Amino acid sequence: MSAVAALALSACSRSPQPAAPAAHDETQAGAKASPDGHAAEKDGHEEGEGERVVRMDAAALQAAGIRTAEVAQALAGEQLRAPGEVLDDAYGTTLITPRVVSLVVRRHAKLGDEVAAGTPLVTLTSVEVSDAQAELRVAEQEWKRVSALGREAVAGRRISEAKIALDRARAKAQAYGLPGAASGGANGQFTLAAPHAGRITEDSFVVGERIEPGRALYRLVDESVVWVDAKLPAGTVARVPVGSTATIVAGGARMSGKVMRSAHRTSEATRNAVVRIEVPNAEDRLHGGDYVEVFLDAEAGQAAQALGVPSSALVQMDGETVVFRRDDAGAFAPVPVRTGEVIGDATVVREGLKAGDTIVVEGAFEMKAQLLKAQLGEGHGH
Repeated sequence: MSAVAALALSACSRSPQPAAPAAHDETQAGAKASPDGHAAEKDGHEEGEGERVVRMDAAALQAAGIRTAEVAQALAGEQLRAPGEVLDDAYGTTLITPRVVSLVVRRHAKLGDEVAAGTPLVTLTSVEVSDAQAELRVAEQEWKRVSALGREAVAGRRISEAKIALDRARAKAQAYGLPGAASGGANGQFTLAAPHAGRITEDSFVVGERIEPGRALYRLVDESVVWVDAKLPAGTVARVPVGSTATIVAGGARMSGKVMRSAHRTSEATRNAVVRIEVPNAEDRLHGGDYVEVFLDAEAGQAAQALGVPSSALVQMDGETVVFRRDDAGAFAPVPVRTGEVIGDATVVREGLKAGDTIVVEGAFEMKAQLLKAQLGEGHGH
């Protein structure tokens, strides 16, 4: 990946032929001073603290599947990888709810149905709706009567009162979700229809159930567009500009999206922040609750100089994240590091290493096992 390429690591022992002489030369020149002062550190590299180091020659490294590389300093990559979660597009989601106490009379749609705008979903009945229907019918009839008589036969005040009564009856009916004109009888029945096209993803009622105002009967979701929330270290979010492109990987498929916004709040528990991405979902591959992998284009101009190591080089020991670094005598010792963001297959290291350090990049767990054996008195690997 381009991100790993940006965090250049120069392989030191990919094949045993060149690695063996290199390890031999460093062992013979053990007194040579390190440019970053490692020879003077008291971090387990010095002679006499063998319980914290592992000594393996080139042949043993190859047999154990251990590969080393030199850490190089380079610009952090321009593509960030992060875990993401798919969410329903809230702007295309509607809860279908009654506005008045009602009883369910008939169901017209069920869970999983894909419906068009205007499709009847459920029929309800309500005493209050019956009253509103009756008031609207009476108001319409009175308005027609006084309008037909005209101002010659009816006082202007009476005409105004009839018009106001009609407007109030229409407003009351519309507040209950009814049309603004009387239709049919005043039996209290009314039907809720889909306000837009979408799929019914929640269905939580039975026929005959008493429904309170605001109770969601259906959740209608337009799945043509979904949101993906990608979680990144808080310090990295600023490098992802709004409007930039993102790649979503799910089930082997790759989809393109656009960054909508970045969060202005950091999680107290994880110290991560969220970048929200809008993703066209024409093939209906993504659904709310899915977990995906996200690749984000970061602004290279704002990236600071940083060290990067393959994520496979990091292991946990004694509650710390460590890498195995080779000292001037050719031995490997665990070095605690403070890590930053993950970029491709690599992880940024903020503290603990310097450019030019030789570390284990493959087989770190095997090196950890060798160290634990040495600490238990079984001797060093060789």
